[in-house]
Amino acid sequence: MKNKTTNFGRSPNKEIFVKNAVQAAILLLATGGIATAQTATSTKADEKAAATQEVQQVVVTSTGTRGSNRTVIDTPVPVDVLAATELTKTAQASLDKALAFRVPSFNTVQTPVNDATSLLDPYEIRNMGPSRSLILINGKRKNASSLVYTQTSPGRGESGADISAIPQDAIKRIEVLRDGASAQYGSDAISGVVNIILKDNPEGTSITGRTGVTHEGDGKMQAISINHGLALGDSGFVNMTVDFSKNGLASRSGIVSARGEAATFGNGPDTFAADLAAANAFLAKKPDAGNINGSPDTRAAKFLINTRYDFAGGASMYANAAYIDKKIDSYANYRTPYWRPTDYGLLRPSGAPYEGYVPGFLGALKDYNATVGVKFDFADWSSDVSLTFGGNEQTYTVTNSVNRGMEDAYLDAVAKKITPLPPHGQTRFDAGGSKFNHTVFNADFSKEITKGVSAYFGTEIRAEQYTLVAGEPASWLYSGADSYAGNTPTNSFTSTRSNYGVYGGTMFDVTDALVLDATARFEHYSDFGNATIGKLSAKYKVNDEITLRGSLSSGFRAPSLHQIYTQKAQYSFSGGSIQVSGLASNVSAEAAALGVPKLKAEKSTSITLGIGYKPSKDTSMTLDYYNISLKDRIILGKEIKPSGVPTAELDKILKAANIVSLSFFANALDSRTSGIDYVFNHRNMKLGDGKLHFNWSGNYSLKNERDGEVNNPAAIAKAGQSVLDITQEALMFTSRPKYKSIIGFDYDISDFNFSVNNTVFGPTKFRNADLDQNLAVVFKTKTLTDFSVNYQINKNMTLAFAINNMFNVTPSWKLEAAGDKAKGQAILDSKTVDYSGRTPAQIQSDNITFNQRYSMVTYDGSHFSQLGRIYNLSLNYRF
Repeated sequence: MKNKTTNFGRSPNKEIFVKNAVQAAILLLATGGIATAQTATSTKADEKAAATQEVQQVVVTSTGTRGSNRTVIDTPVPVDVLAATELTKTAQASLDKALAFRVPSFNTVQTPVNDATSLLDPYEIRNMGPSRSLILINGKRKNASSLVYTQTSPGRGESGADISAIPQDAIKRIEVLRDGASAQYGSDAISGVVNIILKDNPEGTSITGRTGVTHEGDGKMQAISINHGLALGDSGFVNMTVDFSKNGLASRSGIVSARGEAATFGNGPDTFAADLAAANAFLAKKPDAGNINGSPDTRAAKFLINTRYDFAGGASMYANAAYIDKKIDSYANYRTPYWRPTDYGLLRPSGAPYEGYVPGFLGALKDYNATVGVKFDFADWSSDVSLTFGGNEQTYTVTNSVNRGMEDAYLDAVAKKITPLPPHGQTRFDAGGSKFNHTVFNADFSKEITKGVSAYFGTEIRAEQYTLVAGEPASWLYSGADSYAGNTPTNSFTSTRSNYGVYGGTMFDVTDALVLDATARFEHYSDFGNATIGKLSAKYKVNDEITLRGSLSSGFRAPSLHQIYTQKAQYSFSGGSIQVSGLASNVSAEAAALGVPKLKAEKSTSITLGIGYKPSKDTSMTLDYYNISLKDRIILGKEIKPSGVPTAELDKILKAANIVSLSFFANALDSRTSGIDYVFNHRNMKLGDGKLHFNWSGNYSLKNERDGEVNNPAAIAKAGQSVLDITQEALMFTSRPKYKSIIGFDYDISDFNFSVNNTVFGPTKFRNADLDQNLAVVFKTKTLTDFSVNYQINKNMTLAFAINNMFNVTPSWKLEAAGDKAKGQAILDSKTVDYSGRTPAQIQSDNITFNQRYSMVTYDGSHFSQLGRIYNLSLNYRF
């Protein structure tokens, strides 16, 4: 009999003959990762049941409780296996947030207000940035998002796949490979792989309704999801999921400092008294300065289908497709009347007093992917051939705003009686957007050559297209729409590229205890060249309880089309004003004039060493050390400003581009990241009439830092500047928790399951823009406690209640000395006040929170939500 399994070797979904449980474990897992319990739809029900039972003997799978074994012990590399029920139990609104509370090495940032970032928060594995984690769906590559993070937030300069596009009720389980896998999968798999396995049940319908609200009564959530399985005779299935959700706006704006406002927007000491009076008058009516920051209003409709049909003779055809339509409604910073003295009479009823305005930001996202493939035997080789298409589109609209330059030009023309008059009066702006799509062909083959020796090989051919879409003229003319300027036509175009890769490997059962797996890969890209990499992994079974494992691999990440071709005008708040800076593409004339080299692939070397210990069927533990060396790391550099010398090459370039500063992508540095992952599980402890399960897992970062000097272009270095400053360095290396630990208890009794999950987020450190270089912002270690109870009302109905962040823990931070610590400490200790009546420490605090608008998280965000306690209720009915 043959079992069809999904595994993290480069031959996913291969048909492998299972002679016995031990041999299957070696054969499936030594190829680089996970075997799973996804079995084929058999022509006989008893054969399907037997197949499932047999595979489950060789695979440690999650059963949906916190205490169950999640990490496969007997693999050459560390793997987490998370059942769908374990993800839904987190009651998180999206998949990336659920993973953050279940996988210690997986982190995501919560951005309070970052325009397009509201559509998709950055995430990462092992502190390596979102673009170095590869996302798979049923073993096939998921398309990247079209969004490149350009704001000053973690993930700056990178893109990641939109994993929130997959409805959670369509997921059978998640498999997280915590190891470099470029040799198996190609680019982007430097830090790890997330493989999303879709449901394949051929029968039954499940309807789930969800609702939730924060402790402050905002952020109301409603959702309904339907999953339906349909058998295709005795030979296949169709599994479909639809999901509709709405998350209401939740705001956590701080109480704004009047003295900070008067100093920021006023005209200095001579007018401070009047400026303070104006700020106080407005803040008396709006203590938060009218700001709305936290979590945007979000509506999403998701659709997914997964199917397979088995033909006589062993061949099968499979397909899956997913689509999401997401819309967000968020807000920019409120334009107070002392910041923006007029709205030109366009944003308020006639005769109403002017009290400022708050620009709105509407984002619309469409993400889609589809795969069709066939599996068959050819000359005794198990074969899998597939074609995948996927894409992501985002468009942006600015509302309740004005183009101040356009209005000033109109008023000037009226005063000078110039005709025809230029356009004016627009308050809603189509700002354009971005698109990305790829088409991927995969062919994978594997065969057991002789007993204990298996071979596999394959190819991947991929074509990509990236487009920046221009906004309407009013969105970018003059100063552009206030809060978010649209893409200009000159910065909006389509770029393409293609690549192909071939790989091959061999797996040896050297002895009954020792298994070796060697893989090599060659890739060619149409726009930058070639890459050749390899991986060697090993597993040594000391005895029935202890397994040693390790891997040594080289890897690469191709520069994305986003990083090569993105160019735009970037508007940001700094020092009390809006600064216009240019992001020049890597192939632009400006970049060439500065001597910026063409982007090349990042190269990595990864080492993983681990031990697995399983003293009994109910107890297991793993400990894994990793070390990742990354060469030629691509970054979006800091804004380079004029040197002040008009004849300097840098100043000439910036003046010619008519911008105050210029940033660009470059292979600017090397880095080194190392740490330890650990997982401990103990199940089925008798407690009263029930059973208690315990899980403790975590990640500790030993090192995450720049390795060597920054590689600056000559013109930049000559001007005494650098593409990397302390802010950019902090965003890359210290803005994620130093450690994260998850401690969970599950208790099953009668028809109830009680779960308590504690997630400890270690300290993070920022060196924020506008913060003195001798200070740092340190987010304090916090523990979030989640509680849930599930009640099986009857065989068809389950009621679940969850409290996320039960003790209402919110982010908090402090300033500490850094750089020249004596100077930094002097700022913190000083009690001297300036003309605004603020101490040096208060001034620094106002600088990084926009005068306390972002008092909990600062302007750059936090590693967990600022919304506090959230209540969730769900009802599931199966028939």
